[in-house]
Formats: sequence, C-alpha cells, structure tokens
Amino acid sequence: MEKKGYRPRIIDNKIEEYLGVFGALCIEGPKWCGKTWTSSFHSRSEIYLGDPAGNFQNRNLAELSPDLVLQGEPPRLIDEWQEVPPLWDAVRFHVDQSSEKGLFILTGSSTPNHKGILHSGAGRIARIRMRPMSLYESGDSSGMVSLGDLCADRMESVMTGEVRLTDLIGYILRGGWPASLGLSIKEASLLPRQYLDAIVDDDVYRIDGVKRDTTKIRLLLRSLARNESTTATNRSLKNDVKEKDDEDIDVDTIASYLDIFSRLFLIENQQPFSSKIRSSVRVKQAEKRHFADPSLAAALLGATEEKLLGDLNTLGFLFEALCERDLRIYTDAFGGQLYHYQDYQNREVDAVIQLPGGEWCAFEIKLGANQIDEAAAVLVKLKNDIAKEPGGIPPKVLCVVCGMSNAAYKRADGVYVVPITALRE
Repeated sequence: MEKKGYRPRIIDNKIEEYLGVFGALCIEGPKWCGKTWTSSFHSRSEIYLGDPAGNFQNRNLAELSPDLVLQGEPPRLIDEWQEVPPLWDAVRFHVDQSSEKGLFILTGSSTPNHKGILHSGAGRIARIRMRPMSLYESGDSSGMVSLGDLCADRMESVMTGEVRLTDLIGYILRGGWPASLGLSIKEASLLPRQYLDAIVDDDVYRIDGVKRDTTKIRLLLRSLARNESTTATNRSLKNDVKEKDDEDIDVDTIASYLDIFSRLFLIENQQPFSSKIRSSVRVKQAEKRHFADPSLAAALLGATEEKLLGDLNTLGFLFEALCERDLRIYTDAFGGQLYHYQDYQNREVDAVIQLPGGEWCAFEIKLGANQIDEAAAVLVKLKNDIAKEPGGIPPKVLCVVCGMSNAAYKRADGVYVVPITALRE
C-alpha cells in the first residue's frame, strides 16, 4: 500500500502475512514506536479513538455503537482500541460472521484488564508485538550481515567499516523512536524523558483508573535502570531502592508495579533458555531485565555522552540492551525466539536464539574489540562442555556481537564476530 514518506519496518512482511490468514490483527507495543503509522500504511480506512476532535467524538461513538466504528473499507484500522475494550468483542463477532481475512487492524499501547472483554479472540484475532526501530530500520546499520544467514551457519566474511564509540553512545541515548530521526542527540534525548513522564503521570492511572504513588513508581523505574540487562530479583530491586534512594518499597508493590509496566509495554524481559540441552546441569530461571528501549534506561540514569565515556561499565550494560533489542526484532522476523542462558555452575551466555526447528545459537555481546577473544573462549567452552554430556545438545552457531569491530568474519575456533552496526534480520 502507498503512503508518502513511509519508512519501511521489518514487521511489514509479518503484518501482510497475518492479514492473509486471520480475520483481524492486533498490533501491540510501546507508545511512540510507530504502530499507528505502520498500521495506517497497511490499512484502507481508519478511525482514531484517541483523536480529541469533537470532545473525543470517535471514542464516544465507539462506546455508544461499536458497530458503526467497524464500518469502512478493509483492512480497517482502529487505533488505540483499548480505550473502548468492548470493541474487541465487537471485532471478534464481526469476524465470526464473515469468511473474509484481513478485515481489521487494531493497535494498542497497553493491555487492559479483561473486564468487558468476553472472548480471547483466539483463531480470529492474531496478536503481534511491535518494538522501537532497530539500527537497521533507522539506517544506522548497513545490513551487510543477515542474522538468519548467520544462524544457518552460512555467513560470509566482509569488511564492515570503522565504528566510533561516540556513535554507539548516540544510538543508545537516542533510542529507536521514529520521531527522533534527524534530530541531534541532545534533542532526541528529550523524547525518552517525556515518554517516561507520560507513563508515570498519565498512563499508569489510565490503564485501570487506580491511583498509585508516583514517587515510588519513579524510584522503581530508576532501580530498573540501574539493573538494566541483569537478572536482579524483585527483592534485589527492593534492596537497591533502599540502598541508593533510602526509601522502602515492599516486594508486593514492586510486583504490582512491574505488572503495570509490562501491560504498558514499558518493559520486555528476556526469558531464560530452559530447553533440555543438558542432562546434568540445572539452569537458572531468572529473567533478564530490559526496558523496551535502552534510551529509557539511559534517561532514568541521567546518562550523557560524557558520563558514559567515563563509566564504561554502565555503557556496557546499555550496549548489551541495545544489541538485545535488535536481536529480538531480527529474530522475530524469521520465527525464532530470544533467550539468555545462566546455570548453577556460573556459566552465562548473553543471548540465545532458538530457531523454529528447535536448534539454538549462542551469542556473547561485547562493546570493545579487545573483549572478543575472552567472549569467544566462553562460547567455545560452553559448546564443548555440552557436547561431552550424554544427550547434550550443543549450539549450532557461536557468535560475538560487538561494537568496535570493522569486519564480520569467522574465527579459526569457529566463532563468528559481527558488529551490531552491520546486522539485519
């Protein structure tokens, strides 16, 4: 479909595929990530429930007569459907009455309570997750290396060009927000700050109409930022708030707030890889904590280029978050799943990609080229350890995703090295 100025997204192919299979499609994800613009590109008619025109007449119309809202050329976009939750059932019923596919596209930046939604929509309304832009989508990765080809063990070596550390810091601070493209880093850094203010001051209340302590919400958000790309437990977060901010938040409150953040797509944790790849070693089940975009953690930490150049440890965690955001986007495009690995023998792997056929690939993420040898050794040892075990299933591919390399290549030990600024789906 045509839309002047539309910047293609990796999710475009998936949207078209799902519209050909399901009666309706719900595209969910954090606000400001481009859901509306992308959905509009794929639609032929649209209605915006958040439009304030006429004292929010579209929303009022949807509440009074949902059927009228559904009238329009398919695919019909219903933007921010969660503003009127009964629309879900109306769409499901309409799809039930028709044999046609691709009738509706729903977008949502939060998951409402199930109150007022009678049916799941399973088999009728498909759900897909949209995320902020990857470096390839924003034009900051050359895309010379396909992650799909890499995971199939058929990547060819190529010179990818020099990468400046300050550029990588800029990508972290700016984030993957479409509205930030073309802005200076200083200007772009304002957007994640405003995003967080909108979440705390408005969205947290609007999701269910419950008043919450915004001071404690901000304390927890700062703690999450300090623990970005770690497996910190809820109790660890509680202790961190006490130590760093001299405030108390009980564990139940933390759990409740984290659930809200998840429903607002503010956070998206990396699940542990728990497939039975080893017979004798217990695998830890802790999630690795992530914001939807590394720029949010950076904003909460008050990070600037100067501060991060002086704190390479924090920069390393934020760079890991940047890479894992992109790996998740690219992996999703070919039907894979992103995990992390951690066992009780203190062996860890930053990222695991499980392929649709069940095979898996292991990734370490390192900012500097001087860290590649050590990371490769970790991967090789893990592979050898698993291969020695009866019934062990070693990874198909080993790879170090790095920041400061000028080439993508395969080492003599079989480990691939790929700069994040050369990667695509």
